[in-house]
Amino acid sequence: MLFLTTLSGQNLYLNIAGKDSLETQILKDVISGKTFLDFYTLNATLDSLETQLERKGYIELERKSLERISDTAFLAKYHLNTLYKYLIINGTHKLIDLGISPRELESISLEKEENQIRVPFESVQSVLQFINLKLSERGDPFVEVALQNLKPSTSYPNTLEATLELELKSIRNVTGIKIMGYENFPPAFLRYSAGIRKGMLFNRDKIVERAFLLDNLGFVQNIKPPEALFTPDETELYIYLEKKPNNSFDGIIGFATNEETNKLELNGYVNLQLSNNLNFGEMLQLQYKNDGSLQEQFQVDVELPFLFQSPVGLELGLDFFKRDSTFLTVQKNALVNYHFNTRTKVFVGYRDYQSDNLLDSDQAIDNLEDFKSAFFVFGGNYSIPQRSEIFPVKSKIRMVNEIGNRKVGALKTNQYRLSLRASHIFNLNANNSIFAGNTSGYLNSEKYLVNELFRFGGINSIRGFDENSIDASLFSVINTEYRYLLTQNIFVHTIADLAHFENRVAEIAGQIYSFGIGMGIRTNAGLFRINIANGVLEGQSFEFSNTKLHFSLTSRF
Repeated sequence: MLFLTTLSGQNLYLNIAGKDSLETQILKDVISGKTFLDFYTLNATLDSLETQLERKGYIELERKSLERISDTAFLAKYHLNTLYKYLIINGTHKLIDLGISPRELESISLEKEENQIRVPFESVQSVLQFINLKLSERGDPFVEVALQNLKPSTSYPNTLEATLELELKSIRNVTGIKIMGYENFPPAFLRYSAGIRKGMLFNRDKIVERAFLLDNLGFVQNIKPPEALFTPDETELYIYLEKKPNNSFDGIIGFATNEETNKLELNGYVNLQLSNNLNFGEMLQLQYKNDGSLQEQFQVDVELPFLFQSPVGLELGLDFFKRDSTFLTVQKNALVNYHFNTRTKVFVGYRDYQSDNLLDSDQAIDNLEDFKSAFFVFGGNYSIPQRSEIFPVKSKIRMVNEIGNRKVGALKTNQYRLSLRASHIFNLNANNSIFAGNTSGYLNSEKYLVNELFRFGGINSIRGFDENSIDASLFSVINTEYRYLLTQNIFVHTIADLAHFENRVAEIAGQIYSFGIGMGIRTNAGLFRINIANGVLEGQSFEFSNTKLHFSLTSRF
């Protein structure tokens, strides 16, 4: 007889015993506590204890009695009986028929057997969850998995056997998709950037995960997780989005009077990016840089993704670069890209260069010539996003190959150019991460000209040096940062950069280094970043005067 009284103001104590000292010790090891506020809590703890023991393999345990031995103490007596250490699940051919591979089943079985798996009894719950998940991934979110005909095995000691029973509802495919909140959202991004489309197998967890990939596009965000409406014949998917302003601007413009010419000169930089203003996902980027005396650059890039709702897009670019009164180089390119999936994009196209020597004959510089180049271009992008407002891309790589020739007058020279940019973030925990990146370029030619070399240096390559101040026929820059997130909007980081370069025109090669610190602050005006770095050439001593200050403010509107 159980006593259901509650003793107010007094704790209840529980003693527990098995049929021998070994069982008693097992019971005491499992139970979490012996003092309870009331009888209901005590009895619920015993129910939980029995569930834990059954999952361990004591499925024949018996609660013999629960006796009140004093005003505040109870004694529970159990017989644990046989401990079953393993379970054989028969009928697994049903899973193979439904699309779960034999290799997946072998990964959870202690040994390879046909039409059955053998698992530790303690892992039965996780095995059933694994089976349920795999069947849900194949389009049946309402599948029920159960074990029937449980009995001791005649082939193995301390082992039970059971038959796998499945109650399948129906395979669910997404029959319709509705965008709520941002009705003009370009649907091609749903298919090719998130991998969500009509006809796909319904898997709620995977759909939620893919939908939140759209947040990394910048011009849209999820309001809440997707929902589904099930009817006997249809599975309608509702995705809740809102449009975000994704235009950005950063730069500084200055005006000064040239002391020699008395003319007004423009200096500074502008970086303007216009994104998705036509609800097409299009991108227009304008960049202008001018240091006031040595070099000037103007660059325009346009990307038109997913033309005609297909995985094919178009990239166009135009780049003017002028170095003082020495030379002017114009680069043009037209690329067609193809999205294989949400992470991978390849492209092919055409790129040409035209460079003019601006010097008079009496100012001639060796290896500086007028030339025209034409190249066939191919390459690809691969990126992995992550859910972070400040660092939205976990990994990325872009490789560009150019095969063609250069013409100087009537002389034609075959050439090959390679450009690589890659980075990865190693997330150590919520606040600490390590960033590693590489930017490389390689030009192969029989003869090299000054005005066709790669140019690097500055905030987007090796910090601690002036922008585009180093010419190279081959270079490779490794950037590293240790980042610490002070708050969700402020982070600090170290700077340690290393570069190797070769200049086949000047016949020089060497290593350069830079070290420093940086900070980023996300404000209402945008993301403000400041880097302080000192660049050192190999063989030179550190000089404080070589310290460079790089900063940028990216505002979104």
